[in-house]
Amino acid sequence: MMIVVSFVVAILNILELLLVVRCLMSWFPQVQASSIYDFIYTLTEPMLAPIRSFLMRFSALRTMPIDFSVLIAFMILVLVRSMLYSF
Repeated sequence: MMIVVSFVVAILNILELLLVVRCLMSWFPQVQASSIYDFIYTLTEPMLAPIRSFLMRFSALRTMPIDFSVLIAFMILVLVRSMLYSF
């Protein structure tokens, strides 16, 4: 059981890292045209799209220039990881 938990925690850590890298890369428009950004986008967008569509239901968040979906996804990953450590 601990091997499975360790494996899942490692995947969660990688996803957290990919989210941070995606955020940092979004600050540099010339990097967004790279294949690395496309790869990271492909891995992280399925996780962010449902959160983003949920947030778009709130009119106050629709007009904000900041995308909070990454922050919420990061918090969900941290919450899931902490729940796994409690087993």
